[in-house]
Amino acid sequence: MATAAIRPIPGAAALSVNPTDPRDRWVVIADLHLGLAEGARSLPPPPEADPRRLAASLVGIVRSVEAHRVVVAGDVKHPIVGTPKALRPVVFEFFAKLLSEGISTEVVLGNHDVGLVPHLPREVVVHPARGMVRDGVGVFHGHRWPSEEVLDCERIVAGHLHPGYRFAPSGTSPSGKLACWIRAEFPPLPAKSPPRKFAARELVVLPAFHPLAGREALNRQKPRRSRSFLFHRFLGQGTARAYLLDGTDVGPIVTPGSDPPTGSRRRAPRAP
Repeated sequence: MATAAIRPIPGAAALSVNPTDPRDRWVVIADLHLGLAEGARSLPPPPEADPRRLAASLVGIVRSVEAHRVVVAGDVKHPIVGTPKALRPVVFEFFAKLLSEGISTEVVLGNHDVGLVPHLPREVVVHPARGMVRDGVGVFHGHRWPSEEVLDCERIVAGHLHPGYRFAPSGTSPSGKLACWIRAEFPPLPAKSPPRKFAARELVVLPAFHPLAGREALNRQKPRRSRSFLFHRFLGQGTARAYLLDGTDVGPIVTPGSDPPTGSRRRAPRAP
């Protein structure tokens, strides 16, 4: 079976997976983090974090590419352990909205999804953290090593890193960090080289879908999340670049063994 093409959806933290038959098109998002930025004392969350608004936005994204299925690549909820009582109907209603719109839904469990499953509608298909494969594309969250089936795919999709790129602070982004994609390409290995532990030629790391989720500045010399095996055992094995949500190529990211990107601070050479 031919591997489906994958394309970021312009302006959205969502990926379109396009099999040969357009009727089978589906959408992947990651790091939904329902419950993030909930107000204290049961006050409503900020408008951009309202789960109903997030659900409506996702429905619009799916409709825009004429898809009929959504896969959430981990971290459906924000609390790491358990699902607080107040969050349970929020989780259920989010997915019920998708299902009521005729959108099939699947979830790959992330590190924040302990205790999630009992609070999902029973129509939601749940996959373990080691991932799933559909149309030749492997999807996993990124906090646990994926299954052999995922590793054998030509294209792999992950989340977990919350990738961002740091620019000068602005009115719309006081931190200067903008959400971005990572696309890593892996060239064929020479015959005498030690084999990689995966067969993929391409890895795409999704930006967080929740607009208020933290972002990791990947143009730092040592991103904090570089401890993740995604950096050392995936991104460091190929050529990785960052792209803003509008498609702007902002250049390479720092991975093990790579040179710091242009503009980063370096130590001056020592005198001989």
